[in-house]
Formats: sequence, C-alpha cells, structure tokens
Amino acid sequence: MDTKLRDVLGDRTQKALHKAFGYVTVGDLLGHFPRRYATRGELTSMADIPIGEQATLVAEVVSVSQRPMRQKSGSVLEVAITDGTGLVTLTFFNQAWRQKDLVPGTRGIFAGKVGLYRGTRQLAHPDYELFESSELSAEASKEWALRPIPLYPATQSVASWQIGKAIGVALDVLDPVEDPIPPELATSQSLMDFASALEKIHRPKEAKDAEDARESLKFQEAFVLQCALVRRRHAQRSVATMVRASGDLTQEFVSGLPFVLTPDQEQVVADIHADLASGHPMNRLVQGEVGSGKTVVAAAAMVTVAQSGGQTALLAPTEVLASQHYRSLMATLGPDMATRLNPVLLTAAMPAAKKKKALLAAASGASHLVVGTHALLSDSVAFADLGLVVIDEQHRFGVNQREALRQKGTHPHVLVLTATPIPRTVAMTVFGDLDVSTIRTMPSGRSPIETHVVALDDHPSWYSRVWTRLSEEVVAGRQGFVVAPAIAPSVIEENDLVPVELTSEETIGEKPRALVTVEETLPMVRALPEFASHRVEAIHGRLSGDEKDQIMNAFHAGEIDVLIATTVIEVGIDVANASMMVVLDADRFGVSQLHQLRGRVGRGAHPGTCLLVTYAPAMSVARQRVDAVAATLDGFDLAAIDLELRREGDVLGARQSGVRSGLKLLRVSQDGELIEKARTYAQELLDQDPELVEHAALGRAIARRLDDSAEEFLEKN
Repeated sequence: MDTKLRDVLGDRTQKALHKAFGYVTVGDLLGHFPRRYATRGELTSMADIPIGEQATLVAEVVSVSQRPMRQKSGSVLEVAITDGTGLVTLTFFNQAWRQKDLVPGTRGIFAGKVGLYRGTRQLAHPDYELFESSELSAEASKEWALRPIPLYPATQSVASWQIGKAIGVALDVLDPVEDPIPPELATSQSLMDFASALEKIHRPKEAKDAEDARESLKFQEAFVLQCALVRRRHAQRSVATMVRASGDLTQEFVSGLPFVLTPDQEQVVADIHADLASGHPMNRLVQGEVGSGKTVVAAAAMVTVAQSGGQTALLAPTEVLASQHYRSLMATLGPDMATRLNPVLLTAAMPAAKKKKALLAAASGASHLVVGTHALLSDSVAFADLGLVVIDEQHRFGVNQREALRQKGTHPHVLVLTATPIPRTVAMTVFGDLDVSTIRTMPSGRSPIETHVVALDDHPSWYSRVWTRLSEEVVAGRQGFVVAPAIAPSVIEENDLVPVELTSEETIGEKPRALVTVEETLPMVRALPEFASHRVEAIHGRLSGDEKDQIMNAFHAGEIDVLIATTVIEVGIDVANASMMVVLDADRFGVSQLHQLRGRVGRGAHPGTCLLVTYAPAMSVARQRVDAVAATLDGFDLAAIDLELRREGDVLGARQSGVRSGLKLLRVSQDGELIEKARTYAQELLDQDPELVEHAALGRAIARRLDDSAEEFLEKN
C-alpha cells in the first residue's frame, strides 16, 4: 500500500494521476472508489447532461457519418450515440479511421466535455472504450453482460476506464494487505477482510459484491478516523498545564450576577471548572443558540484562570465583534471583578498610544483579560502568563492563526465558542478531539422572533410592503437591520463567509441575478418617501475600525434608525431596541448564517421580526434553505436540515477535517449511527492500548489516512 505508483504503473501514468488527484502511493490509488456502477446491458440516462461538464456515458452507436470541413481541408467524423432517451454526437476531426470500430449497434463507455452545437449535445474528441463482443458461451456471455462496470470520479485528462485499468494493475501486483481492523471486531461486525473488500469494490462480479465491500470499507474508514481523533485526545491529556485553578472567585462572580444561570449554563460552567482543575489543557467546544449565554460561561472561565494569576486572550473575527465582546464582558463582570481582571481591547485600527498601553498591560500581566482581533496574533503581542485562549466562532480563523495565539502560552487551556449548532456526527468527525458542551435552554426574558419568507418570484408586489413594514417599526420607536450579501458589485464581505453560490439547477433557463449590495441599497432606502425622516446608515468590512465603532455606538445609542449591513453584524451585536431584520437575497446565505442573522433582533422587550427576501423559485434548493429557517427557531433542528441540504464537502472538506482527501465513503448526513459505533470501539481500544503497541497495522493505517499536514492540523486544533 505504501509502494510508489511510479514503481507499479510507470512514470507517465503516475504523473497523470498525481496531477489529476495528487496520488503518490498504491494506497492512494486504491482509495479512489467508484462513484457508481453500470452494466454492459444498461443504457445510461443522458437526457439531462449539463452543458460544459465532464460526462461518462454508457451508450450505443446509432449512426456514423463523414463530411468535409468547410473552411479547410480535412474531414469531420460524426457519430451519434443514444441511451434511449436522447442523442449525443461524438465529433472527431481528421480521424476517419475510427469508422471501423464505431459501427452502429456497438456499445461502450464514452467520456468527454459536453458541448452544444446547433442545438445538439456533443462530445468533441472523446475518450471511449468499447465493450468486446467476442464469442462466449451463453452462460459466460450472460455473466459478462451483467458484471458491474465501475465508473470513477474522473477528470478531463484521466478518464474513468483509465483509472480502472491502473487500479487493476495495482491489484494484480498487490502484496498481502494487512487489515487495520482487529480480528475480533471484524468478526463481530461481519466485515470482509481488507484485501477482499478492495478487490470486490473495484472488480465486483455482481452488484452485491460491491455493496458488501462498500459497507466493510465504510466501517473501516469511520474506525480509523475515530481512532486518530481519540488518540489525539489521549495525547492532549498527557500534557501538563501551568494553570490549575480553584473556584472561590468564580463562585463569587456567579453569585453576584443579576440573574440566575440556566441549568445548561450551570452544567457547562461545572464542566469547564473540572477541565481547568484537571492539570491538563482543556480543549472544549461550547455551542449554543444565539443569545443562550455563552459569554457568561466564558467569563466564569476567565475569572477562574485569573484567580491563579493566569491571563485570558479572547480572539474575535472582526473589530466590531471584538469591541462588542469587550463592552459585554465589562458589563457581565461588574465593576469589582472588572477591576480585578483589568480587561483591555487590542485591534489593528486602534491609535498607537492606546495600542502601546494595551500591549504593555498584556506583557506585564497587569491585564488578566485581553480582547482582540487578528492583532493578537502579531509578533509584537506578548503575555506574562497566558492560561486560557477563548476563540469566538473558530470557523472564521485558519488553523495557523489559532495556533499562533496558543503558542504565546505554555499549554494554555482552549475554549471555543460557536453559535452555529453542530450536528453530533459532525462534532464527532470534525471536532472529535474536543470535548463538546451544549447550551440548549435560553435565558428567560428573550422575546420570540417571527420569520417570514418574502417570495418575490411569486409576489413581486410584496417588495414595497417590506419597506413599509420596516418603516412602521421605526415609527413605533424601534430600530432595524437590512442585510445584503455584498458590499459593492463583486465585493464580498472580507471577514465573513462567502454567500452560498447558486447551483446549476437553480439557474437553469435564466441568467444569474447580480447580488444585492450595501452601496446600492443605502441610497435606495434613503430615497423612499416613508424613510424621509428616518436616519439610515451603512456598515461593512471596508470601513475603518474607528468608522465601524462610531456607527455601532450611534446605533446602540438610538441615533441611527436603520442599519444597512453585510454579515459583519452576524454575531455578537446586541442592541435591545432592534426588532426588525430584512435579509435581501436571503437564498444566497447558508441556513446557519440566516439563523445567526435573525438572532440580532428580539433581544429586548419587543418581539423580533425577520423578513427573508428571495427571488428563488419555490422548488429550488436555495428556496428550501430559506423556507427551512422560516419554519423553526431551533438551531439544532436547522443544523440537521442544513447537513441534508448542503453538499458533503461543504460540511467536511479536507481543509476543515484534517483528513487527506476528506471523507471517501462515509457521509456524516447518513452514517451517524455507524460513526457513533466506530467511536465507541475506538475509545475502548485506545483505552486498553493507547500507543497501539498491539495494533501496529492500525497505527500504520492512521498514518496513511492522515498525512503530515493533517497530523499538524489535529495537533493545532
């Protein structure tokens, strides 16, 4: 499995596979599993092949014709193929010799980029492999016709059957393969051995071979990945931290709060305190709904660390959010506790004098709490005794950025906060080496939020009513947000997630609409008659830090009635008087983003209203996202829906998971039960053999599954 492909396939084929897929070893290639199977007796549907994409077709030749070129000498060979539902033309220039093979009635696999010529789909100079029709016995002929043909994920330069041939060569010379699954576990789960599973998924004799092999390999994938994650947790717990804290000051802080913690908050505070007192670095993810009280929980951890003399660094993704956190923590800590912790704010846009003062407070230990943005990652920032790193919305930061902050201390505790609920299977697969705490219950006093879809595709006249409704809120003495997906044409908010791109099925028959922008929306809203006396301003990531602070301070003070914004206000903005949110082009945002955005309203005495404005057609995937958000306020339900609606790679790509090529057969949206089962077995095995001394084959499988960069990712994460 570790043999270089060059030694098995030759230099030319190895280079082609490496360029197309990055493969280096035999194990890499054998992990390139078929996406589906065809049979020689099957005609593959080609009626809806998208134009401009690579396609692999199982089809039959219908007719062959040759004509001279019009503009220059030479000929064009045109071969019509069909699957019974449509026609595709194969076009070859100056290759008339292919007529002897491509005769009517011949079947084969054809691959190439789909183009459109005079209203007919065509493949220009496609690769193909014809099915042999040598004389066989009736029984052998039937077996040959029904044997599944693996169809692999391919590229323009490497066709499916070329991959299949390369895999066949590798299988033929493969040495005995060691099985990473312990024999007793394989027996209890009725798994076929690794070598047989590889043979049957790539060269099945019947459909059941491929199905059984896929199930065995899927379990192996889940088990090896979970063992890697559990092993990381064991390694983390073998390290000693410098900060061990008691909870006297924490209890004083909690008792002095002007409200009572919810049961969930109390449990998370207890979990964190146990981590901090364990002697090993905490690595905990706290997830909770918008407004569920994660800041209070984090503040309790900061107080606990401060009691032992340690410092906390809170990393926020934007200057607006960092300033909001600073103000919120000052209010939450109260005058006495704030005096003890002496919080300071550090952002890139601060005046030099203020920045110098904050840097000195951090380096001297005078401040036990430093709140900041990416500025905290600078080499000029030093801490006297960094004991706790708090990361807000960690998906906004790269692995290296998070690690740069962690390295400013000696094995500090790490607490990650997210208001994006994570399905359990994703938490186990992406954050499998973190402990996960959940705050489900909401603090009392939060007003409900009504969410409505404004479907302009069906009701164009509703657009004017949106602005009338927003004006009514302002007239009643309240404030509102208007969110657009872009700052200006072709400029997306730099510090936030890129809005969801429309899929091909969502744009069929129409030119994609340009994104609504802040720069266009601001003058449009100001010009509306009903807004003549309203104060309307805009905020986005291209403004300076001072400009954003001034605008947010004015909005907090009620000096601005309506704020036109990008997703820069997605998290952390807390304005009690804001009761109305309008999201334009709502279908261009993800489910979690929309849920986060609407959490900015209804935070005070007045009920919140969120209007999701969209042109997406009723049955499109984009519209389903918007409808799902309007249907429930439960972020955990939405997280599960989001997982079903999004492509798997969006949830678990190689960069986010630390896995060489992401998941191969496993699907977190479908295989939750299998992942949980694999997790249990991995935990049991690693508890008994943490160094994998008695399971060397499993250790080697983990090393193959996780390359150096992936191991580094897990170490940093």
